[in-house]
Amino acid sequence: MFGNLFEEEGEEGFSSASSKGRVVKGGDEPPSPRGRSNLCGIKNQGGTCYLNSLLQTLLFTPEFREELFRLGPEELGCLEDKEKPGSKVRVIPLELQRLFARLLLVDQQSASTADLTDSFGWNSSEGTNQHDVQELNRILFSALEHSLVGTSGSTFIQQLYHGTIVNSIVCKECGNVSQRQEDFLDLTVCVCGVSSLEEALWNMFVEEELFEGNNLYRCAQCDRLVTAAKSAKLKKLPPFLTMSLLRFSFDFTKCERYKETGRYSFPLTINIRPFCEQTDGEDSDYSYELFSVIIHKGGCYGGHYHVYINDIDQLGQWEPPEEVIKVCEPKLQADDPLSVLTAIIAQEPSKSVLVDQLGQKLMDKIGSSWNKKFKKHYGPIGKFLHSHNDVFMLLSNGPRVALKANPPSPVTEPPVPLEQTTDSEPSTGSHWFDLNDSTVTSIRESDIEKQFQGKESAYMLFYRKAQLHRPCEALNNPEYKVPFHLIQMAEEENIKLQQMREKFEATNNTVELRLHLVHSYRLENGALQPANKVQNEITPLNFDRRKTVGDLRLAIYQMQEFWEGDMALTVARSLPAGLHLYNTLTDDSISLYSAGIYTNSDLFVWNGREVKKSKVYHKLSEMSIIQVTNLAGFYFIRCVVQLSSPEPSGNQSCTCWHLRRLDWCEEVGEPLMDEDASLSELKISSGETLVITEGHLPPKGFLKLSVWLYLGSKNMETYLNHTDEQMLDVVSGDGTCHSLHVFGSNTAKLTSVGQVEISDEATLEDLKTQVLTLPALQNVCVPTTAFMRMWQLEGQRLVRILRGQQLTLSGADLCVQQLLKEEELGSKDVVLHVKMGIPGERCYYPPEELVWDASRDSSPRSLRTCLAAHYGLSPDCLLLAKHHPDKHIWEEISNWSQQVSKKKKKKKAESLLGAPFHLKDGDTIGIKNLLIDNNRDFITLEDEQGQQRLREQKKAGQNKARKPEVALSISVGEFR
Repeated sequence: MFGNLFEEEGEEGFSSASSKGRVVKGGDEPPSPRGRSNLCGIKNQGGTCYLNSLLQTLLFTPEFREELFRLGPEELGCLEDKEKPGSKVRVIPLELQRLFARLLLVDQQSASTADLTDSFGWNSSEGTNQHDVQELNRILFSALEHSLVGTSGSTFIQQLYHGTIVNSIVCKECGNVSQRQEDFLDLTVCVCGVSSLEEALWNMFVEEELFEGNNLYRCAQCDRLVTAAKSAKLKKLPPFLTMSLLRFSFDFTKCERYKETGRYSFPLTINIRPFCEQTDGEDSDYSYELFSVIIHKGGCYGGHYHVYINDIDQLGQWEPPEEVIKVCEPKLQADDPLSVLTAIIAQEPSKSVLVDQLGQKLMDKIGSSWNKKFKKHYGPIGKFLHSHNDVFMLLSNGPRVALKANPPSPVTEPPVPLEQTTDSEPSTGSHWFDLNDSTVTSIRESDIEKQFQGKESAYMLFYRKAQLHRPCEALNNPEYKVPFHLIQMAEEENIKLQQMREKFEATNNTVELRLHLVHSYRLENGALQPANKVQNEITPLNFDRRKTVGDLRLAIYQMQEFWEGDMALTVARSLPAGLHLYNTLTDDSISLYSAGIYTNSDLFVWNGREVKKSKVYHKLSEMSIIQVTNLAGFYFIRCVVQLSSPEPSGNQSCTCWHLRRLDWCEEVGEPLMDEDASLSELKISSGETLVITEGHLPPKGFLKLSVWLYLGSKNMETYLNHTDEQMLDVVSGDGTCHSLHVFGSNTAKLTSVGQVEISDEATLEDLKTQVLTLPALQNVCVPTTAFMRMWQLEGQRLVRILRGQQLTLSGADLCVQQLLKEEELGSKDVVLHVKMGIPGERCYYPPEELVWDASRDSSPRSLRTCLAAHYGLSPDCLLLAKHHPDKHIWEEISNWSQQVSKKKKKKKAESLLGAPFHLKDGDTIGIKNLLIDNNRDFITLEDEQGQQRLREQKKAGQNKARKPEVALSISVGEFR
């Protein structure tokens, strides 16, 4: 159903065009309407989340918003005149007005800041640079103050945000007081070493700093160095108090910045009286309420900003977060791609996602790309969607993907406006929202406590005086104090958006159908063939997929004036054998969308029974195989029609067959084991490709295991020099030798010798006996099964020896190793390859196989004793190390055999079978004889070369160097 949409290889994006169908480009899609919150987000230009968070805070500061709207074109000028020479158009406040009007009144999910950042003098690349929101707060206010010079609003920033601090130094000798005042736009408060905002303010404005000892103060009145005390107090309190938290510190040892992530609490209401110079006022004069929290997620060199805001004017529709999640957000399992993609599409207002945006939305959702997290196991994202066409559906012939469970609204259903309800109001009267770029969600007041600590934590706090009350007419009224010309601009944009959405919906829901009329076809060999191969037998029809099957049937009736009798519409598909019929559309009440009809669907129009008086079979129960075509070693089936007495083809030599699926990379996958299961139980959907493979399936309760023969370098030489031609066939006769396996410094050749079918209740002894019956092993000399070792293979590597009564796993590959003596390994016996270092050289003698009994003692001392007995040396003169071939390093095994537990002060035995060594079958142990070899370094030249290769690979794959930091600036014209 997805056409060639998923023909991409190796990339997140993929082709969405069809060779013949209509293509709707993603750029033609109009902005989505507002969501359930009825609030508008702000688009991220690539790195402007810091700007978006601050702009939303200013928008939801009613006093700031109204002061800005109070300035008219007579003072600010008109944007249409900004290019005229000599004009003094104050572009920044004008663009900020227009942006605020769009955020308040235009019905769109998110607004763009492109015009505003253009007024800042920023180019396109500056929109992708990340900056500090505290720095932006000061620079933006400075730019506004310079832009409003000479207008009635020239002082409104100062009136709302500027406060005064008085710094005092008191001489302890004469009592002289030296004072200095300084203005502040925001208070920078310390985070390191304190646990709360109140504690930080207490340290700043209550605690005194003493000048004593070697740090004395020169008193102007005493004219000498004296003991003094320095303190600071708040002298003038602004209506809005901004706290900038110093989350970022510098580590002078490492010479790098780091983020303070410890717990730092702050109150919803705070009384500033203890920190003020004048304290004789009413309590309400010093009481502030928290209304905005800008949050930073990440580290010092990158991250993301979003903001928690209290909607004071109740402009949005607040809903309990639990209910919103229950209705809108499916249960998300981050490791399940089907769950993640379903959740992403279900949360979209349109219940569909542009294909080229799906990868980015996935990264936003789980913090990782498809290629990095899922591609290894599930393949490219396109093929994954294609393999789950029972869940996902392609819209508009390619560019959008939707869920089959979420059909579009009927064509007659008008859009329902959001209604303001009070049933879900929070009990405290607060309306808190999380504004995260384009996304706006309701949160509870208690959620603020989650931002006290961690990598995602509060970065700026905005308080407003509790005395500031809003008029009743401002509540639920986004047009309050908005100038008429801006309201008119918003209404015009809403009309344009509505027209764009209606046009897009009509285009988006128009499908191109291909009608095949019955009188143009004939039945031949069970398939429908065109009656006239010269003429085109397809009748195109454009139709709205939101309409019903009955509407489509009526439209076709009207097209065919001479049609008589019943009319059946059957989904068809053009295959090499001809036109094949599938399901018939019988329910006239369902929409074409629900019926699975999409662009370029083929519909066969007939009476539902016969074609030119020939009866047509089109149900699965009426079909059987009549032709098998050999293709690349596999057999693809086309089922067309039931035969009265089916005869096998002459070229079919095999009598046993079974079905297998194709996996995501178009290779033959797992067999269909349960032949009695229904197709729905096996999750086989329409259009899926199955491969018929030679050979029969094992009965229920049996396993079918692939077996390989293991030949070490010594055995291989023996076998290759063997005069028996049949033995040469074992090694290389059938061409099934697939890889070389390096085991220590031994080279092992793995050769496929066939498959065995055995009960899943069989013992290891039964398995060995069964393997020895394979024809390819008839000439291998194995007196008893005790002379035979069974390995489990994973990725052509020997990973585990099968022991005792251990059962094998379904689908496992096994490897047979011939032994020169009988062996019966215990559960704690470890087969190691040990090699002694050559004194004075950086290489080793050929490795030897050693079976170490770790059942009683698995400590380093036990292994050292075992090796000493093997080589006839003293344990104290041996130095051991484990080789890690993937990293080309050696991990030295310490001489200490015991470690002391800190809690119980008891000696705890160290096991080499556990961390950090995890010794297992096949590991290589290097040995140094310290009596004759002073070199304690185990690394060989081959190891150094391997490490160099790893370093080069790591260097080539390293991330790009961190972008240099760019100073933040806003260009302002001269208005003095």
